[in-house]
Amino acid sequence: MKELLNLQISSHQRLNILTNEWVLVSPHRMKRPWQGRSENQTKLEKVKHDTNCYLCPGNERINGDKNPHYSGAHVFDNDFAALQTSADTAYWNDGLLQAKGESGICRVICYSPDHSKTMSQLSISELVQVVDVWADQYISLSQNPEIHYVQIFENKGEIMGCSNPHPHGQIWSQSSIPNQALKMDQQQLSYFRSHGKLLLLQYVEEEMNHKERLVYENENFAILVPFWAIWPYETIIVPKRHQENISKMSAAQKSDFAEALSLLTKVYDQLFACEFPYSSGIYQAPTTDADHRHWHWHMSFYPPLLRSATVKKFMVGYEMFASPQRDLTPEVAAQNLRLLL
Repeated sequence: MKELLNLQISSHQRLNILTNEWVLVSPHRMKRPWQGRSENQTKLEKVKHDTNCYLCPGNERINGDKNPHYSGAHVFDNDFAALQTSADTAYWNDGLLQAKGESGICRVICYSPDHSKTMSQLSISELVQVVDVWADQYISLSQNPEIHYVQIFENKGEIMGCSNPHPHGQIWSQSSIPNQALKMDQQQLSYFRSHGKLLLLQYVEEEMNHKERLVYENENFAILVPFWAIWPYETIIVPKRHQENISKMSAAQKSDFAEALSLLTKVYDQLFACEFPYSSGIYQAPTTDADHRHWHWHMSFYPPLLRSATVKKFMVGYEMFASPQRDLTPEVAAQNLRLLL
């Protein structure tokens, strides 16, 4: 029998089963001296209501509309939407130069009326309200025959391009299925057809047996550092039972999901004693009329911090021209997060 590769010593590649792409892992590089860029951390004074904030209750937004005096999670159409509802859906073709119109609906969700609270500071009941809005938006947007995919996401922190510190996320829905979701759709469908099982659910079962990349679990959800993670402290929240999209959750499952969100974001903030930046997003079944039984929804967190609150992971050089690469192994990352529970 061939000796198994030592994943904590040898350079190696890991397969992302959801995209069929490889990630280079170089654990030995963690021993090298760090002389990269470090920045001073700026701490801003927090207020519950900012009169200059376009998202706070009762304030006027940039387009002249006035926010209602909302008391919970609040949704409105994005004033500067990346997708136009009235976009021309025709094709443009000139040899190898091709384009096609793309229409959609973009919305903003304010998690709380409190300008000072990030997701980690919301109560479980407040987070359940957010989850309820996500599910309602998925349902209502999916009923539009022009919408075929709904992407729920958040960019937290200036480092991730967040333009407003008020706690909020976005919901983009569009007429086609975007690249990452399309790869996941193809991979999950291929596995389902070949094995009669759900790819991601099978993966969760295997990870629950291994335990080393498991950060936390409750009755309905598991928080994992994916085996193929690209970002140093990347995580994934996955339902333990089959669900195609977030609208399928029961009240108990929504509560458990909110608990997982609360715990993960709190642990992130503790890791480097800062308001931990990240991009998070929910991958779920497209909203087309096709059969999506092969889909298993999940939420991914992609944080950029590497060694401290000011030392970042950059995607440059080899990663831009070849493939993603990481030094800190997913197993060590999961262990570091578990220690904060």
